[in-house]
Amino acid sequence: MSAAPHPRELLLIGGGGEMTLSVDVAVQALEQARARGLRTHVTNRADTLAATPAVTAAADTATAVDFARPGDTADWAAGRAADGERPALVFGVREMAQEAVAATAHALELPGNPPAAVRRIRTKDACRAALAAAGFRQPAVRVCRDASEARAFLAATAGPWVVKPRDGADSAGVRKVTGPDDLPAALAQLPDREAPFLVEEFVDGREFSVEGVFVGGSPRVLAVTAKEKLPPPYFVEIGHVLPADLPEETRRSVEETVTAALTALELRFGLFHVELWLTAEGIVLGEVHVRIGGGWIHRMLPHVRPGLELYGTVYDDALGLPVDLPATLPVPERAAAARYFAPPEGRVTAVTGWDAVRTHPAVLHAELRVGPGDVVPGFRSGGDRVGAVVVGAATPTEARELARELVASVRFTVEPVEPVDAVGTGDDVPEVCVDLEPRPLTSSFRISHMTIETVDHLRLRLLQGGRTVGEGEITADSGYGQDGPAIAAEAEALARTLAAACDDAHQGADGADPVAPLRAALEKAAADGVGAPARMLVEMAFLDRAARRAGVPVWRLLGLPEPGRVRLLHTVPIGEDIPLDGRPLKIKLGGADDEQILRSLLGVPAPLILDANRGWDRQDWERLRPLLAELAPAVLEDPVRDPALLPAIRAALPGTAVVLDEGIATAGDAAFAVGTAGGLNVKLMRFGGILPALDALTDATEKGAARMLGCFLEPPRAIAYAAQLAGLCDWSDLDGHFWVSDDRPVPSYGLDSDAPGIPRIAYTPEPAREEAAAI
Repeated sequence: MSAAPHPRELLLIGGGGEMTLSVDVAVQALEQARARGLRTHVTNRADTLAATPAVTAAADTATAVDFARPGDTADWAAGRAADGERPALVFGVREMAQEAVAATAHALELPGNPPAAVRRIRTKDACRAALAAAGFRQPAVRVCRDASEARAFLAATAGPWVVKPRDGADSAGVRKVTGPDDLPAALAQLPDREAPFLVEEFVDGREFSVEGVFVGGSPRVLAVTAKEKLPPPYFVEIGHVLPADLPEETRRSVEETVTAALTALELRFGLFHVELWLTAEGIVLGEVHVRIGGGWIHRMLPHVRPGLELYGTVYDDALGLPVDLPATLPVPERAAAARYFAPPEGRVTAVTGWDAVRTHPAVLHAELRVGPGDVVPGFRSGGDRVGAVVVGAATPTEARELARELVASVRFTVEPVEPVDAVGTGDDVPEVCVDLEPRPLTSSFRISHMTIETVDHLRLRLLQGGRTVGEGEITADSGYGQDGPAIAAEAEALARTLAAACDDAHQGADGADPVAPLRAALEKAAADGVGAPARMLVEMAFLDRAARRAGVPVWRLLGLPEPGRVRLLHTVPIGEDIPLDGRPLKIKLGGADDEQILRSLLGVPAPLILDANRGWDRQDWERLRPLLAELAPAVLEDPVRDPALLPAIRAALPGTAVVLDEGIATAGDAAFAVGTAGGLNVKLMRFGGILPALDALTDATEKGAARMLGCFLEPPRAIAYAAQLAGLCDWSDLDGHFWVSDDRPVPSYGLDSDAPGIPRIAYTPEPAREEAAAI
């Protein structure tokens, strides 16, 4: 007897987020699939699955798969398909999951949007460029890496402007600026202060969005929504009205523009939500999304178009079932509106009027997530919303006014939130969030004993009120014995301990040392066996938090000299051509071709730093000694495996600084390096952060030793963190981020300390001299 066939399956990638609205959307999507006889399988991050039981309960199966790694999600789904568990369709309701949805649908040859098209609209500047190239009005925009680039854009364009994340949602970190003086505050609000960000011209006009669904690959507009936002500098939506009360000609023009734009962007599947402005010059398109709009639009649309099933329409179309949806729909005959609560900041002591609102007969949905004892944060992004009311009415005007009246009828009594006396006993305790993501290098990196192709990217954030108040970021490489998942677990545990125990509520008090409690806690962690990479990650986040509180960069908080310009070595991995651009060259040795490489360097005018990574034994040293004596390198790093050879090497090369790197990770190791070799290379990932590294460099300086500041293959934030020590060193070998990020290699860079916390790398070139040396 043959086995019964498996029912067709919907794979819902990314499930729902922890916010009530996101859970509601996901549950509706699953229920409409079940109504069609589809088995449902939800994927999401493990912690979010655990935090959204309503979503997992609505699904037949749930699996922990991180949608932030689209390739991993596609590979996982392909593996299931190979085992006979092939979904009938792939879908997602969350913004951040759309790339994984597209990649998975493409891998399984199922209906979906092209992955490249989704990546384009998820990268806001790329979407703007594509729309402008297709002839649609767009504001001028620039991707900036630091405040100096932002200031240059402001100087070249007419204001005002908007600063926003390059990839984000819920208006988080979006802020209006009217001039250069507004930039520091705007940059401090960015969710990820190390990532590139956008500065674009402010568009003066009424805001709308267009909601719709693709049928047969073509966009069908369901409604135009009018938006209401809080006044600048923030851009948080406070309400929506659907349908927008627009003249017929204007509405048709909006719909035609949006459908043409979606076609030009090569989008063809699922739902869409396109934002735009109506200006004196015409329609200016904003962001484009392949999911339903937020703000409870998913509840409003079925009310104004009775019988409409948003997700069911997508499923029917993908499965080849008939879809009764004309190419052009009439304006809905009834209306809906949503309005968010925006109570004043403070601790809530009383709420009145709520029961009358939630039982009002016109209410389609109402929620309030704060009550007496809760603290209301500032309203700066969608994540700060504390509740909403959604109503239905006969006309847009009636719906708007009713929503406003009901929200206004709820009264909040609040009191100021007093600072707590000690961290760990109040709202000052930050939430700890750690993320890990495998990241391929931009090119292979080969040294004497291995070739590196990929690293684990780790990010630790301290969150308060949903906002990042401190952040650390490193990479881990298994080739150096750095276990990414183990480091993440260690760092998270240590950060939670520090968040609950460190008394930095008093760090701003007169005469108090803001760093001493953190230093003591990290020293205890080292004594307890917590690994150096985990300590560095935690140290970064907590020092970033302390510096932001103090309103200064970390280097100033620690009393360091201003770093100034960081002049880099040019690192040349084994097997790569040696450039002759006048910069000090750091040549990786320790391979079979060392003699040939050294001979090729004879006559090179640039200072030479030769790094053998302990690749030589006594025989290698004796064979290469004549060449090394002739070359007289400025620095010889980790030449031999046997430290007993170091005195002879120093005697043979009197003008060369010999420094040790491998295995130098503690104060004792540093003292050994200074005593035996006369110099050391300090890497924060080995020492456990900037505080122990500073101690080692200070001691080396007092003893007249050679000092190099080095790094592994690390992200720009970690490199900038280390570069704050550059003023204490003879040489800076801080170019590891060029293999990890899209940053273009340069001969030198500065640190942009306009905003408090960990500075950014600033790539503004030096006049003439640096342009000539640039690679």
